[in-house]
Amino acid sequence: MSNVIPQPKIFTCTNSMVLGKKIAASYGIPLGNVITSTYSDGEFQPSFEESVRGTRVFLIGSTNPGPENLMELLLMLDAAKRASARHITAVIPYFGWARQDRKDKPRVPIAAKLVAKMLETAGATRIITMDLHADQIQGFFEKPVDHMFASTIFLPYLRNLNLDNLTIASPDMGGSKRAYAYSKALESDVVICYKQRAKANVISHMELIGDVTGKNVVLVDDMVDTAGTLTKAADLMMERGALSVRAICTHPILSGTAYERLENSKLEELIVTDSIPVSQESPKIRVLSCADLFADVMTKVHQNESISSKFIM
Repeated sequence: MSNVIPQPKIFTCTNSMVLGKKIAASYGIPLGNVITSTYSDGEFQPSFEESVRGTRVFLIGSTNPGPENLMELLLMLDAAKRASARHITAVIPYFGWARQDRKDKPRVPIAAKLVAKMLETAGATRIITMDLHADQIQGFFEKPVDHMFASTIFLPYLRNLNLDNLTIASPDMGGSKRAYAYSKALESDVVICYKQRAKANVISHMELIGDVTGKNVVLVDDMVDTAGTLTKAADLMMERGALSVRAICTHPILSGTAYERLENSKLEELIVTDSIPVSQESPKIRVLSCADLFADVMTKVHQNESISSKFIM
């Protein structure tokens, strides 16, 4: 009996189409054909236009809000399950709703746990994702989770900048572990910002722990939403004597007045991945593709090989 592993099939959700094409090209197989029918009231139905029976299916889709991105991925998972796919891997470059990972006040949901259960119920047998907002979210799943770190993309870029007096900074206390990991890899110092929020996306006060005088600072975070934290931290560091401030953020949500804030800030450069499409161009934003990283991990998963080499942290 032959032990040849059959070729997998890769499909992508609408919002991740550009990244999906890059991943499929890097993997070396064509993107699968999905047709989405939309009713006049907004209801939609994805349909695989080729057989997936008995094969491994990779479904690529970031679940950034609005809710239609998550809903499309859930419907595609359900369609693959009902079409008798053997393995159904949800490739989620940006796992949305992850900021709601615990009850931080009474009578609120834990949305990250809910989304995890919905993905499993819909049919996902494995999850591949990158830079979760909180590492513990992996524990919300009963199925295997391969959690990639974008540091494998960002570290070579940072080293090529050849910055003297490099200092890694975390824009909040929660990201200190990530900042220390980068500083260890780059053999640099660490500073941390302490912030207090008045409410979601509104910072009432920020203070700097550490010295940045005469340093080239790189802020490290998992996502940039309104860019309020990043730009405030960058301006604070320049006031405290930093030579330059750059920022590395895996997921460029960039909502509201984020682009305007970036343009008016002291940030020299914002380096992001293409886990979410950047909606408008800016001279300050540099996008590094995560397609090769995901394609490599998908190949190893399909061939039952170790992926531990992809964890540079």
